[in-house]
Order: sequence, then structure tokens, then C-alpha cells
Amino acid sequence: QVQLVESGGGVVQSGGSLRLSCAASGRTFGDYDMGWFRQAPGKEREFVAGISWSAKTRYYADSVKGRFTISRDDAKNTVYLQMDMLKPEDTAVYYCAGGPSALPTRRGYEFNYWGQGTQVTVAS
Repeated sequence: QVQLVESGGGVVQSGGSLRLSCAASGRTFGDYDMGWFRQAPGKEREFVAGISWSAKTRYYADSVKGRFTISRDDAKNTVYLQMDMLKPEDTAVYYCAGGPSALPTRRGYEFNYWGQGTQVTVAS
């Protein structure tokens, strides 16, 4: 069993930056692919970024490519999402997710474990 807890959300001006963190419990964190998803009001949840268990492969949604960076620190059981050049359309609740062999698919149901979400609001 793995528990995920996100932090780092908040309100930022357009063009600003935030770094989200996702702390995981459990000894198998290093075996899991990890991802970030987001859901804006009235919209479906969408894939944002993913990183393989080995950290050798990263995946990004086209809408965030070049602006967001996903990384992981297995010694700290933590995955990060560095978000730069934020836009108002990035406003959403951001969720961390993990699971074995969840990537390269970007479908949420492939991820077994989810955090509670953290709100990111980008003011124009």
C-alpha cells in the first residue's frame, strides 16, 4: 500500500512558477512509475506529466511541454513537478499518482494510487 500526499500548490501570477511535491509512504516507491494529473472545474481529469520508475523516461502533455519538469528523488520517496511560465489555463487541482508499469500510457486508471490533490491558481 502506498499513500501519496501533495503539497506546494497556491496562487501565483501569470508567468510565475510553483513547485509541487508528492511525498510517498511505502517501501516500493522506487518500483513505481509516477505521474501528475490535473482537473479544472467543469473539465475532465487530464494527464500532465509522468516519470518512469528508473527516471530514465519522462512524458509531458503538449500543453505543458517546455514549461513543466517532472523529477523524482527515491531517497526521499518524493516526486516533484516544477511549473514555470504558468498560464491562467493551468489553474486546476493537481493530483499525484503512482503505480507499477503505469507508463507510457497516460490513462488515469493505470495508476493504482492517488493523492488528495493540491489547488493551483494562476491569476491573469
